[in-house]
Amino acid sequence: MNILTLKLILAPIIIGTASLAGRRWGPAVSGWIVGLPLTSGPVIFFLAISHDIPFAANAIRGTLSGGFSLIAFCLVHGWLSTKFDWRLTTLGSLAVFALLTTALQGLVIPLIPLFILVFITISLGVWLMPKQQAEQVAASTLNQWDIPARILVGTSFILFVTGIAPIIGSKLTGLLTTFPLFASILAIFAQRQQGSDGAIHVLHGLTLGLFAFAGFYLVLGLLIENTSLAVSFGLASLTALVIQGSSLFVLRQLHT
Repeated sequence: MNILTLKLILAPIIIGTASLAGRRWGPAVSGWIVGLPLTSGPVIFFLAISHDIPFAANAIRGTLSGGFSLIAFCLVHGWLSTKFDWRLTTLGSLAVFALLTTALQGLVIPLIPLFILVFITISLGVWLMPKQQAEQVAASTLNQWDIPARILVGTSFILFVTGIAPIIGSKLTGLLTTFPLFASILAIFAQRQQGSDGAIHVLHGLTLGLFAFAGFYLVLGLLIENTSLAVSFGLASLTALVIQGSSLFVLRQLHT
């Protein structure tokens, strides 16, 4: 089985399964699910099997650095949504994400100190996120094409980023994997349907979910050059799921 076939099989399964799991719950849980490395994880996996391991390891550090950009996106989007409509809010938050991602290309920090800084940044993001009213879970208004569209967009993104990786290099590839594709879509729909509170619920869930993101890339970065891909990705995924389960408990407590 060639790499392209593997991408076309695995990516839709991962994205589709996560979308189905989150569809029946409210915006906060949807954002929490998006916090998992659903697109960046497969990108790193495909980089590891199509390039050498040091290339993938450097991309992992780039992806973890992207946590700074994601938190900036969440905070800017959350605060702008309290003053502006979804168009200006989305434009402003994506502009901040792009500027910070560009600046982070020159950041060189060892993995463990980088993880600590990202962890602190995520914690600050949770604290600084705008307050919201108690969440009211509404019936889904999405049509039957929603999940196929997510699969198509997500798979296309994975194919695009892995395709241009040799051109743009491992660091920028890693940074680009954190582009808030699904987070933007979910926040836009939530803001249009429920106002700023809906968008903030999505972004608050995403911010809490980023603890699992950081844990995943810490474990993966520590193991990928010393063990097999199966072991490194398996333990990284297990770590992310354990952290994500704990953050779900916190999320439920905050929204009940």
